Amino acid sequence: MRADALLRAANIPAESGIAPSSKKFPDGADFRIEIPSVEGPAVLAAVIDEAERRGVVVNRVSQGSGAMLLTEAELRDMAAIGRDAGLEISLFVGPREEWGIGAQSRGVDGAALSGSIRGLRQLRYAVEDVLRAVECGIRGFLVADPGLQRFLSRAQDAGDIPADVVWKTSAVSAPSNPLTLQLLVDIGADTVNLPTDLTLAELAEMRAVADIPLDLYVESPDAMGGVVRGEQLADLVSVAAPLYAKFGLRNSRPLYPSGLHLQDDAAVIAREKVRRAQLALEWLERTGSHAIQSKPGALGLGIPVP
Repeated sequence: MRADALLRAANIPAESGIAPSSKKFPDGADFRIEIPSVEGPAVLAAVIDEAERRGVVVNRVSQGSGAMLLTEAELRDMAAIGRDAGLEISLFVGPREEWGIGAQSRGVDGAALSGSIRGLRQLRYAVEDVLRAVECGIRGFLVADPGLQRFLSRAQDAGDIPADVVWKTSAVSAPSNPLTLQLLVDIGADTVNLPTDLTLAELAEMRAVADIPLDLYVESPDAMGGVVRGEQLADLVSVAAPLYAKFGLRNSRPLYPSGLHLQDDAAVIAREKVRRAQLALEWLERTGSHAIQSKPGALGLGIPVP
């Protein structure tokens, strides 16, 4: 960047170098764009419309309220839209502690339990939530409970769940060190959300122990720290590729669990996330980065099969 030359002229030392990642997505790309909190077909349509208007390729959208809060018709609509756009639809497994009758997960010290599955009853419905969405064509799921992840992966290995389903570890159970990342890979995670605030050096540490794609909020909602560093996309991709660059939105509003009462808000928030992605891509180009983004329908995406 031009700023580097000006800083050198002022005798400001360069940043300590971190070796770039040599790992890639299956299609040879370095990064993909993810828009989170896409809470239904109307919001998905808004994302695609905004992306087309701004010339942004969105490779994956994710949803946080849970597949169980979408009707079968809505699931099929999302699957059809995703298939036509060549993007992955990743739905959170619906049943979990934060939606349940237990109180601890909603307490000040209990937030870490929010994505866990509580008891056999909730476990049964969580598994059924995945099976129901798969029947409607969905091929991507966010999982926050390690026991559930291991069970679903084994069911997939046994042929009870299609082989093309992609398992994504949720940010609410993000690993903060390489050992925990390895554990998630061992139990079947195909792609893992990292904490939103990792330094470049910490990202490189994570990348060193895993070949799977890593997911990172380059802008995170306030509840996850409110990090805003889209201008640093080139640096993040350099050390963490293959990377899903995930665009949350600071200074926004909570959306979960979503529905028709929040649809207009969810749609305009999603449009702004696409705009944030456009900004980050402009910064990526300005740095002179040669990082390659995947095209629609790229190998390894959980493209729906309606």
